[in-house]
Amino acid sequence: MFDFPQGFYSDVRIERIYRSLVRIEMGKLEEVKEKSDSGAFIRLYDGKRWYYASTTDTASINQELAQLARLADKPDEQAISRLTSRMEKNLGDFCRFADQSVAKTGLKDKISLLESYAGLVQNDQEITHWSASYSDSHISKDFYSSLTKADTGLKFDTQTAGLRLGVRFGSGANVFSETWCKAETGFDQLKQLHAEAKKYIEQARDYFHRAESIEGGVYTVVLSSLAAGIFAHESFGHKSEADFMIGDTAMLKEWQLGKKVGSEQLSIIDDGNLAGSGFTPFDDEGTGAKRTALIEKGILSGRLHSSITAADLGEAVTGNARSIGFEFEPIVRMTATFIEPGELSKDELFAGVSRGIFIDSVKHGSGMSTFTLAPSMAYLIEDGRITRPVRFSVITGNVMQTLDHIDAVSDKLEILSFVGGGCGKMEQFPLPVSFGGPYVRVRQINVQ
Repeated sequence: MFDFPQGFYSDVRIERIYRSLVRIEMGKLEEVKEKSDSGAFIRLYDGKRWYYASTTDTASINQELAQLARLADKPDEQAISRLTSRMEKNLGDFCRFADQSVAKTGLKDKISLLESYAGLVQNDQEITHWSASYSDSHISKDFYSSLTKADTGLKFDTQTAGLRLGVRFGSGANVFSETWCKAETGFDQLKQLHAEAKKYIEQARDYFHRAESIEGGVYTVVLSSLAAGIFAHESFGHKSEADFMIGDTAMLKEWQLGKKVGSEQLSIIDDGNLAGSGFTPFDDEGTGAKRTALIEKGILSGRLHSSITAADLGEAVTGNARSIGFEFEPIVRMTATFIEPGELSKDELFAGVSRGIFIDSVKHGSGMSTFTLAPSMAYLIEDGRITRPVRFSVITGNVMQTLDHIDAVSDKLEILSFVGGGCGKMEQFPLPVSFGGPYVRVRQINVQ
């Protein structure tokens, strides 16, 4: 099908993308968008460097391959073999969503669904501003490489559909904003979530009316599944992406596999096999999704790889070479990143806290060596019970010290999926990911 230049490694990734968006703000239909796109990303490796091309003219792929070969140096067979020996040679059709593609649902049905959720808030006199949005995507990919040269190639797809309902209470200096967000892998799964959305809005209303400021200091903190997932993603997952370690001897030393980095209660996993917005059955190098243990019972046990970083560090590929679209090269990215559950019930975990803070929802989080999490809704814990909503700016700390202070995790795992955003790295944003965990108890976190 493609004329892969002799002696080099090369591959072709063809993408067909469908997306739609509907947005209502304060009762007015502001946006209705529907877009389909397609194109190809072409790579060639001569053993020294990579050469890239991107095109929306898929009939020109062979010409692009030939042009890349003309730009390249004479192929270094040994260096190319060191890379390709890590690569998988997957073939076949693994598309799951073609028959239930969100592209087959009409815009009128999407508008009608969104209007039903907007109806939950549009006549609420206490809500001073609100917006509701529906968005979806169906992306199918074909991958071919010089390792197989098969006409069938590898075919797979991903799909996400989701809702966002944002509200603001109050005005002037006394305002509180919160967003309910839910994503699934199909349109029909979003039809019966009104009670969940309403409950979340009522929780936000109660928080607005009753939250009181709390003094800073060192507290025991319980993280919800959402907060634990954001912590795992922002504060540890990014540090596990192996391209950050190439050429950085200090980070490689810090990231020595087998090193104790946390309590025995802690295991962190990345797994693209899980349904949701992080579902990635194959990465953009044709590697199948893997369950990669980054930390296992407190021991640093793995990192995330592309074929390039795997070859550089002498390790195996993990299925984490991803891009945001056919205009970009694959780089090391997370998929679904989560903390594994333990054995305590949620009640038992809270019972071990005489005075502390429960972080239920989060505005944003960041961090590599030092992390911060800015809570949206948080609550005081007294004698093992949630008592009243509290307000403060952030929790912060050293990542490695905080990992060591995790002393309990609950027994139920929740993986959360999202639309309307994603993970950013370098110039590639937004990339769909998911994250989550059980409830996580951390002794000694600095609250500011």
